[in-house]
Amino acid sequence: MVCIIAKSYNSATMPDICDYEGSDYQTRFWKNADRHYEDASERVALKRLLPPTGGRIAEFGAGFGRLADLYAGYREVVLVDYSRTLLEEAMQRWGSDPRFTFVAADIYHLPFAPGALDAATMVRVLHHLADPPAALAQIRAALVPGGVFVLEYANKRNLKAIARYALGRQAWSPYALEPVEFVKLNFDFHPRYVAQALREAGFSPGRSLAVSYLRAGLLKRALPVQAMVAIDAALQLSAPLGALSPSVFIRNNVPGAAVADAERARFVSPRSGAPLRREGDVMVCDGDGTRWRVSGNFYDFKEPLAS
Repeated sequence: MVCIIAKSYNSATMPDICDYEGSDYQTRFWKNADRHYEDASERVALKRLLPPTGGRIAEFGAGFGRLADLYAGYREVVLVDYSRTLLEEAMQRWGSDPRFTFVAADIYHLPFAPGALDAATMVRVLHHLADPPAALAQIRAALVPGGVFVLEYANKRNLKAIARYALGRQAWSPYALEPVEFVKLNFDFHPRYVAQALREAGFSPGRSLAVSYLRAGLLKRALPVQAMVAIDAALQLSAPLGALSPSVFIRNNVPGAAVADAERARFVSPRSGAPLRREGDVMVCDGDGTRWRVSGNFYDFKEPLAS
């Protein structure tokens, strides 16, 4: 299963995008693969870091909505992905819930008004991004002061990489700060690189968790899932000593006083940031002339409609 390497319609100079349009990601990577341990461990981490209740939350790279049940305490849930087909699968699971909105969008050109979101998450996405600082800046702009952003990233300074490097079986150093691209649009990151990128985007990085230490076929065959998750839950708390796990979760706060929960504008044109108005099944921007498709609670900002 390989994502399509796509270009944003916004600019030929923007980084390539990993597009799972038309993929069998849900079936092959989750349903037909032994990843119960990874799914459960990630849920433990999210529950520990994400406020259980709130106003409007968005998950970036939500795919088919695997983690959406964890947002039950939020008044409004926005599932965002670049793949329309994955979002259609998410709609099959969550579309009957009026709290849910589904948004097809480019992470480098998000359609959210400044301060539109109270909270956000992004899991198993950063490793596909060629320009993390640009994406993080977009998310930060969409969050209200006092908001929370929980990020997961692939950690290059993990035990397996350290061992392979020590044995001469790996050319790149797990200690170097720069990201390593081991397959096209598949990156591992050093924890200090991620923390610095988050600070530069305007976040205040906080508590982190070391996740999925037991991600190995031998352990999965030897141990029940429940036991693996219990062990992982304990190991997650070792992050302050130096996370050496393949996955790291980190909670980030947006500086400033928390804003009272109130109705705020959700969407703007991803091209110009100008306001949008809805006309039937179209969102219209008078400022830049763009028009965007809407169908019920599905908003398509992946590319504008032809004039």
